[in-house]
Amino acid sequence: MTTSLREMIEDFADLFYRQRQPRLAFEKYVSPNYIQHNPNLLDGPESALEMLEPMFAREGAQFEVKRIIVEAPFAVIHLHGRADAATLGGAVADIYRVENGKIVEHWDVLQAIPADRRNPRDMVA
Repeated sequence: MTTSLREMIEDFADLFYRQRQPRLAFEKYVSPNYIQHNPNLLDGPESALEMLEPMFAREGAQFEVKRIIVEAPFAVIHLHGRADAATLGGAVADIYRVENGKIVEHWDVLQAIPADRRNPRDMVA
């Protein structure tokens, strides 16, 4: 049975953000030749996991997926991430490029949610 890109990304998002199991998500869906565009991380899955595993293991951390957009070979996962319920956290857009059923490239866009803001609209609605 062939899995669609949407199904693959939905499963990745469930494992990664909802179940907070980044290593399992990476082992299942991320290429060993993973290209990283975050300036603070090196290429390859292990560099990302070194940063992600402690963050996802933190008691009270929350990662709420708001929407998933898929347009092959790309997928975007928009979420609200918070270190704990007492913080505002940030709006995150993780952009992935998929090739042969594996995530091969990643970009992220992060925007802190300010306490003081002119626009009352929710950044992660």
